[in-house]
Amino acid sequence: MFTGSLTADLLLGDVHSLKEKRAAVRPIVAELRKRFAVAAAEVGDQDLHRRAQVGVATVAADAAQVTDVLDACERLLAERPEVTLLSTHRQLLSDSDEC
Repeated sequence: MFTGSLTADLLLGDVHSLKEKRAAVRPIVAELRKRFAVAAAEVGDQDLHRRAQVGVATVAADAAQVTDVLDACERLLAERPEVTLLSTHRQLLSDSDEC
């Protein structure tokens, strides 16, 4: 069993308040969850109105499947016109890895 995670640092476009930020980030997180059946949430920069960190996690039987899902999630984030994908960080763990 393999677990993969992706943390994406996003720059939001025309956002001037935390309320507008929530309105921009919430549909992105919902689309990640629905389209790829992953766990997704805003995981950082909650107090900054133009920046967001979105975390994604998935589990699969093999590493290739985890990688494919994370690749697709990253592409979705990169293709969203209302955000700029600044950076990503990935982690892949197998059930034999020690925490």
